[in-house]
Amino acid sequence: MPAPEQLTIETPEQIALEFPLAGVGSRFLALAFDLLLQGVAFAGLIMIALVVRLVVIPQIGIGALGPWAFAILLAIGFAIYSGYFAVFESIWSGQTPGKRLVGLRVIDVSGRPVTPYAAILRNLLRLVDQLPGFYAFAIVSVLVTSRHQRLGDLAAGTVVVHERVDRLAPAPRGDTTVRLGAHRLTPAEIVLIEGFLRRRIDLDPWVRRQNANQIARRMADRLELGAFDDEERLLEQLAAEYRASGSYR
Repeated sequence: MPAPEQLTIETPEQIALEFPLAGVGSRFLALAFDLLLQGVAFAGLIMIALVVRLVVIPQIGIGALGPWAFAILLAIGFAIYSGYFAVFESIWSGQTPGKRLVGLRVIDVSGRPVTPYAAILRNLLRLVDQLPGFYAFAIVSVLVTSRHQRLGDLAAGTVVVHERVDRLAPAPRGDTTVRLGAHRLTPAEIVLIEGFLRRRIDLDPWVRRQNANQIARRMADRLELGAFDDEERLLEQLAAEYRASGSYR
């Protein structure tokens, strides 16, 4: 049976969030860009090492401190190699520059943003994923696991998904009498909208955006509205119109 292409998460609002899983190709493109940036950083570090060796040390006569200087540069190089992915994924909510360029994001299997602990853990196993040569273990693992996970993902409970945010066409402007047809919504759908609007402030920004996007798309399809450029504003308008129609109980 082929691996599913989407991770589906049921939210407290009883709506299924669907995250398209990233395969080997898109992950390789993101990795290639990240490795390029790492290469640039290493090249800069080598230039600094040459300047220290050929210019700084001879001029100021600190030969005894030379080994310490190179030890510091070596430590910085190791940090670039081992910490690049973990640091970026921790501070950029699961993205590195390469993942951001390609439109990928690391998330928890529950659908929540990746934690710094998980980001560190999944990247500690990157060394194993690279074996026996250029991420061979990782490629095999992504191809055979149901959620396209490499070994680091399996250990940390994470997945890599395509970040999909549907941008919707602008709502009509200048006509305050436009009606969205909220009276045609069911009580369950209004409960869904109201539930999200009540708890959105407590949600992580990325989770909040994904929830709003999914619910707004569902309501727009239901009412044949086309699309709107502000999902939360659409939900607010639907809730207000439903109350004003006298359908709200």
